[in-house]
Amino acid sequence: MLDLRRREFIVALGGAAVWPLTARAQPPVKVWRIGVLSPGMSGESPPLQAFRQGLRDVGYVEGHNLVILWKFGEDSIDRLKILADEIIGSRVDVIFAINTSAALAAKNATSTIPIVVTRVSDPIRSGLVASLSHPGGNVTGLTTISEELEGKRLELLQEALPRLVRVAVLWNAANPGHAINVREMEAAAAQLGLQVFTIAIKRADELPTAIESAADAHAGALFVIDDLVISSYQQIILALTRKAKLPVISQFRDFAVAGGVMAYGPNNDEMFRRAALFVDKIFKGAKPADLPVQAPIRFELVINLKAAKTFGFEIPATLLARADEVIE
Repeated sequence: MLDLRRREFIVALGGAAVWPLTARAQPPVKVWRIGVLSPGMSGESPPLQAFRQGLRDVGYVEGHNLVILWKFGEDSIDRLKILADEIIGSRVDVIFAINTSAALAAKNATSTIPIVVTRVSDPIRSGLVASLSHPGGNVTGLTTISEELEGKRLELLQEALPRLVRVAVLWNAANPGHAINVREMEAAAAQLGLQVFTIAIKRADELPTAIESAADAHAGALFVIDDLVISSYQQIILALTRKAKLPVISQFRDFAVAGGVMAYGPNNDEMFRRAALFVDKIFKGAKPADLPVQAPIRFELVINLKAAKTFGFEIPATLLARADEVIE
């Protein structure tokens, strides 16, 4: 009898010892997977760092509950289809596609995996969504609405250079969003009494001839329709335009900071941070079809006075007063 009670006591004690461990056991952490598809950039670029910070702000930590798969086209839009297929094969939960070309490559590769986009000029005319308020498919995110701002940019350039007659427009022929921008710019220029000389390129080695042709056409300024491929040629473009005495205006702050005369457009870092919120909503069960595409909250006018002086003209005080940032 004594041995039996002793065995019962040991069994009971063993069960008590196991119980706290069972109570403390936690369910495994869900690890979300994002595939980033970009024709350029790197994971260390400021906008993508802003995207990562946006994810951290809402509770996602790489190496804990988040994995990011980076796929960069290295300035080649032609590689995007291959990279999109690689992302899909990696079983991601969301694709983050940066610019129109990447977004189209992702959309053409899958109709089921949610896609969040940014730096897309016109998601409707590009065929990415049915409407901004009701996207209707697996794509949502943010539009730069760049095509609606081309007239404003030309007005600003005309104010800075009152004698301006002809504007050269440099764009990436491989980016379908740029073709829309060019048409809008041509229409806006006609209303402002300006002539537009368009230059389409696909590769960096085409730039010297492109800039030379703008100078030969007696353009008074060069408008750069910026995307991730064009951005990677930024220093080449600015060096060539300084030599050709062509002041540069662009959409994004980066070009003005690097030596362009002016930029007017949305804040890139802000757009990428907001893209992280779309990803969070999808992780929590929202459908892309039900998430309205959002426009920029604010636009920045950045003026580089130092660059303007190298081209021998002064920015009017009325224009400087409206600038969000003046680089001296």
